[in-house]
Amino acid sequence: MSKSINYCVIMAGGIGSRFWPMSTQKYPKQFQDILGTGRTMIQQTYDRISQIVPAENIFVITNKEYISLTEQQLPEIKTENIVGEPMMKNTAACNIYMAKKIEALNPLANLIVLPADHLILKENIFLRKVELAFNLAEKNDYLITLGIKPTRPDTGFGYIQFVEKKGAEYFKVKTFTEKPNLEIAKTFIESGDFLWNAGIFIWNVKSILSAFDENLEEMSQHFGSCEYNSEGEISCIEVIYPKVAKISIDNGILEKAKNVFVIPADLGWSDLGTWTSVYENSPKDEENNSIGSKQIITYNAKGNLIRLKTKSKAAIIDGLENYIIVDTEKALLICPRENDQLIKDYVQDLKNLKKGDKFL
Repeated sequence: MSKSINYCVIMAGGIGSRFWPMSTQKYPKQFQDILGTGRTMIQQTYDRISQIVPAENIFVITNKEYISLTEQQLPEIKTENIVGEPMMKNTAACNIYMAKKIEALNPLANLIVLPADHLILKENIFLRKVELAFNLAEKNDYLITLGIKPTRPDTGFGYIQFVEKKGAEYFKVKTFTEKPNLEIAKTFIESGDFLWNAGIFIWNVKSILSAFDENLEEMSQHFGSCEYNSEGEISCIEVIYPKVAKISIDNGILEKAKNVFVIPADLGWSDLGTWTSVYENSPKDEENNSIGSKQIITYNAKGNLIRLKTKSKAAIIDGLENYIIVDTEKALLICPRENDQLIKDYVQDLKNLKKGDKFL
């Protein structure tokens, strides 16, 4: 069997502060079983892509403090394929780093980049679309993204406007817009030629590296100075990381490049960005409560998300409607579901408290 030229990078560097108190700096959400399936988010991402990309071609890029956590959760991945960033620099830096590293191993490589913490219910469709994208990336100088048909004017996602072409499986991207305000998001939905940007990218290493040369030249020069997969790689990366721009791959490359294509995909997708999205994707009882334990009893309670960290603890909830209740060993969160976007602010306020850091 010929060696596969398809590679995967799982991006697992975030802290997930909107999932406090379950997600903490020591144990962020991608390493948690947020939906109670028996597999953590990063494990589910690995399980999905390993059906079409061999384990030796799967890489994880994360914060260097999460390397051992990644090794524990994904023992199937070679330790040298688990890469630690010295600091958070958004997604452009980690994308060029991994493209350079993989290009040094295989200059013909096609590459899929996946966030570690997304939910995809329709795995067969996902795998079919990825196969299509790999074929396109191998034969063309395309930067490809999977686009999700929007169901509401959400301001938390990037949007992709595409050029209509009857009967096609993929489309040229006209514009890329990162996180619009509500009014603009509404016009996008009404126009019908916009998709959500799922943050799933497929390209050939040559294509993405030449896009960096063209659009983020300074970053390209920095990363061009390292010798990859060698003894000096880590120390070289530690020298250049503080110098490179903190910018997303969307802003830095995709909004500017002329060769971006989108494959529309109905994947049963959620970025599980908030507790509300977890609530929406969880099984519920007859009162619409999502309850993660048998030791929870509710009275006159509807539409709540309830999670207890310790299975040995009992809880009684009476009279609450549409609340998030998350209890861990160190902290307790009780807030209306409609305020889930404020959890980041709560975490910031806790940081400002004397000794507040120990709860994060």
